[in-house]
Amino acid sequence: MSVINAATQGISVVTTTWNEKENIKELIRRVRLTLQGIPHEIIVVDDNSSDGTLDVAKRFADLAVGKTREGQTKGLLFGAKLAKFPVVVTIDSDLENPPEYIPLLVEKLGVFDLVMASRTILPRFSERWAAKTLGKICGVSDFYSNFRAYKKEAIANKLVGGETFGGELLVVAKKKGFKIGEITYEPPKRRSKPRIGGLIRANLRIMVASVKCFLLLLF
Repeated sequence: MSVINAATQGISVVTTTWNEKENIKELIRRVRLTLQGIPHEIIVVDDNSSDGTLDVAKRFADLAVGKTREGQTKGLLFGAKLAKFPVVVTIDSDLENPPEYIPLLVEKLGVFDLVMASRTILPRFSERWAAKTLGKICGVSDFYSNFRAYKKEAIANKLVGGETFGGELLVVAKKKGFKIGEITYEPPKRRSKPRIGGLIRANLRIMVASVKCFLLLLF
């Protein structure tokens, strides 16, 4: 699928939110600007925010839905199932994934079924470890980047591993034999209070998610 075909058939951009009221409007604005002239929709799946994120998203997104807080992976799959276009792009809502790379991701779907936008700098040791192990198996340098473009058929139908921060979606595509590619980008500075938690908590959660992903690859 080329970027020309995607421009004809359309792109669904899916993001999950949890207390992202300050960022969601700007994310949507930048996605709209990047995809102007291309049929697209923006889907926001809110994970039971307490700051009014969903209300803002409903004003600016094509579709904004709230759900019980179940984590990022289930939120992304939930949104992908609502997508009406054959290309699905997933992106974080915290503005750490530059939407301006979406056309390049989609363009590479002419060769691959799933394309990752991998960061050139991984801030946590757990992410670097996952990149050297799980990432190597899957052929990407940033296993936990959820800035991805999928052909819709490459997305999992269901999840069994619990919260894996998007890892299970990549594992499922790998196990089913879909072709995985990547681009790389230099990430902007991280915000001071990331959604996943502080340094120790984030590393522990990512390590647990990595164990789950290893088990999913094996069985």
